[in-house]
Amino acid sequence: MGTLTTTAVKAAKERGRYGDGDGLYLVVGNRGAKSWVVRIQKDGRRRDIGLGSAAKVPLKLARERAATVRTQVEMGIDPIAERKKAAGIPTFREAAKAVHSEHAPSWKNPKHRAQWLSSLKSYIFPSFGDRAVSQVEAADVRDALAAIWLDKPETARRIRQRVCTVIDWAVAKGYREGPLALAVIDKGLPRQMKKVKHHKALPYAELPKFLDVIRETETVGRLALEFVILTAARSGEVRLATWDEIDFNNRLWTVPAERMKAGREHVVPLSDAALGVLERAKAYRRGGSKLIFQGQKRGKPLSDMTLTKILRDMGCKITVHGFRSTFRDWVAEQTDYPGDVAEAALAHAVADKTEAAYRRGSMIDKRERLMATWAKHCRSEDYGRR
Repeated sequence: MGTLTTTAVKAAKERGRYGDGDGLYLVVGNRGAKSWVVRIQKDGRRRDIGLGSAAKVPLKLARERAATVRTQVEMGIDPIAERKKAAGIPTFREAAKAVHSEHAPSWKNPKHRAQWLSSLKSYIFPSFGDRAVSQVEAADVRDALAAIWLDKPETARRIRQRVCTVIDWAVAKGYREGPLALAVIDKGLPRQMKKVKHHKALPYAELPKFLDVIRETETVGRLALEFVILTAARSGEVRLATWDEIDFNNRLWTVPAERMKAGREHVVPLSDAALGVLERAKAYRRGGSKLIFQGQKRGKPLSDMTLTKILRDMGCKITVHGFRSTFRDWVAEQTDYPGDVAEAALAHAVADKTEAAYRRGSMIDKRERLMATWAKHCRSEDYGRR
């Protein structure tokens, strides 16, 4: 039985708190407004949860609401989150799924689409996935990231960005008042040691002999890898290449913007060697597919692991992407071609506005000569005698 009475509640005029017991208080404000709050404590954290105005909520109902809140807390349920949920505010888990559903169609990389949500399921949802998105605070994010911040720094940074994306979405939807304080999260975490990750590349002097070995056995995968090398393209650009992107008459391969990392159409001049790979690839066309390099499943492209496995089976400790570094090193150390021509060949974005303006043209003529010279370097004497 509480210590307050209905008469005492009506008579309370002075500013302050009037306890009823079990954490229930009648709070009288500066102007005489009265409200109910229940004070709870769980895992060392103390919170006051409002139960409504005393003008609308009688003493008996206030006691019932306080009892409900205490029961929820003991069961591990956040009363405020439950209240927000009832009001239509989603949990962080629900908000994250909504953000993923809205954004996924614009993401080109299937692996990124899958990892975006799975990373939150693994590292964030267990901590505050069921809390209302309006109640997620910087401290919650910091605590969730702390476990992997040093052991998995890159993953942790990506998850931090994804959490912020969900929160920003919630702000835009009107589910919360403001975004997370990123500075607070970062300052609350230990400093990460920056590590520059370089793709392991083959020295350009060894490339001709390497290609000799690749050409000893012809498969779709090996043709695709040779085309990657001869065009200095990214793996995904080659694996998803289609025949209608090839202009045999003008010796050009046009990669559409949606498949380019920079989001801009990229035109690749094709050397005699690159065109030769395409001619050999025609023998593997089947099922009416537009793909140049089909995987084992009809109509499906080669997987990235197919190209990696070729390298592993050869005992090479290099990456497919590393061949772009091989090409860039060769241009810088063995040719007189300007750096901007090599960067254009690699479809690298340019941050400097002046240089970007200078490079508005695609420099096809210069790049055509560059790729022909590169193909000549890739062609060993042994290959020329075949």
